Amino acid sequence: MNRFILLFHALVNQFQKPFRWNLPPMCSDAFHMVFANVVVSLANMLCTPKDFLLIFQFANFRPLQDSHHLTEAFHSPEVFEKDYMDMERNFKIFVYPYTDKDVVDDKQWRLIGKYGSEGYFFENLQQSHFLTEDPDKAHLFFIPISCHKLRREDYVKSLITKYPYWNRTLGADHFFVTCHDIGVTVTERIPHLMKNIIRVVCSPSYYFQYVPRKDITLPQIIQPFALPAGGNNLKNRTVLAFWAGRCSSDIRDKLIQSWQNDTELDIQNKRVDIRNTKGRIVYQEKFLRSKFCICPGAPHVHGARIAEAIHYGCVPVILSDYSVLPFNDILDWRKFSVVIKEKDVHQLKNILKHITDEKYRSLQNQAIKIQKHFQWNSPSVKLDTFGMMMYELWLRRHVVKYLQVDRGTHSTSSSHKMNRFTSIFQLAASLRNM
Repeated sequence: MNRFILLFHALVNQFQKPFRWNLPPMCSDAFHMVFANVVVSLANMLCTPKDFLLIFQFANFRPLQDSHHLTEAFHSPEVFEKDYMDMERNFKIFVYPYTDKDVVDDKQWRLIGKYGSEGYFFENLQQSHFLTEDPDKAHLFFIPISCHKLRREDYVKSLITKYPYWNRTLGADHFFVTCHDIGVTVTERIPHLMKNIIRVVCSPSYYFQYVPRKDITLPQIIQPFALPAGGNNLKNRTVLAFWAGRCSSDIRDKLIQSWQNDTELDIQNKRVDIRNTKGRIVYQEKFLRSKFCICPGAPHVHGARIAEAIHYGCVPVILSDYSVLPFNDILDWRKFSVVIKEKDVHQLKNILKHITDEKYRSLQNQAIKIQKHFQWNSPSVKLDTFGMMMYELWLRRHVVKYLQVDRGTHSTSSSHKMNRFTSIFQLAASLRNM
């Protein structure tokens, strides 16, 4: 009995520590708890997922023997490999119940066409081991909305009122997926889907209030590709750079005005009809015959050119100031693409011609090595587009959970409290050890 009392007093004393002030401060007392909360708040406001990955790198770096297959295009190959394996083992997602009548539009969730990335993500998630039916075990919550059906706001609002999970974080551990600018625009009418929720979108532009620290760029990939993947067959790449499309933005207008009649750059002002098989083959053959493929920005979705360029071994030329590239937290785009500011569009040809053969071969080799990351599969395979998207979500699982106080008893869940204290101390310790 005396042993039980001593143990009880020891536990009580342990729980009292975070609520005591001391001069000078002592380990785990109130001062350290306040300091840790400030650190976490600042981190959530200022840090991107890539920053959290670097924190993880400094705090937990362990070289891995089996990371040699990862390319130089990764920011931190060894750290990514270890964290990716942790994700494969532990990551859990809860999908809110739904019916086809509520949210899913058959045309939008099919696997072909411009919005196929939505369908592939949803199908891969349904086939994966990441799903859990227990919300208490979930790291994140998926709202299965489609961009057209999102115009009916009742479904989203019903989830907020019917289930308690949204209110625990004010939606910060929830996400939805859309690959259409309409879907992003419609969400602006629902404040809850703008402020905190993770938006996985093909419209990674600041025009749509894209927030890099929480939102994720979904690559628009139109599959199946018309032709097999391209390699480093430099002899067949006789065109310096290629682009064809509509004038739907200022930068595209400037691109056409500057280079449409150039003999070394193949710049075409015409709409590409991807529904026409023959026309699509002719269009994508241009990627195989070009050294560089121009990917100009647009006020809406990124377009499929980036994925097509990588698939055909054509080095992407990113011509955009206000967008976030896919997997930017994981991949170093400087290793396999050329990024040019929009104001330098008039110098495009000069910039590309000054890239040495050695530098070009390096860029193209890395672009070829990352082709698997821009490929959907059914079912998913390791490190394909779905795997990379899941890792981007995994990086965003660290959110501050708001404890719900019972106003009648003024009590909170002790397990939630201890989990929060533990996560705060882990992050603070990592920051202190940097």
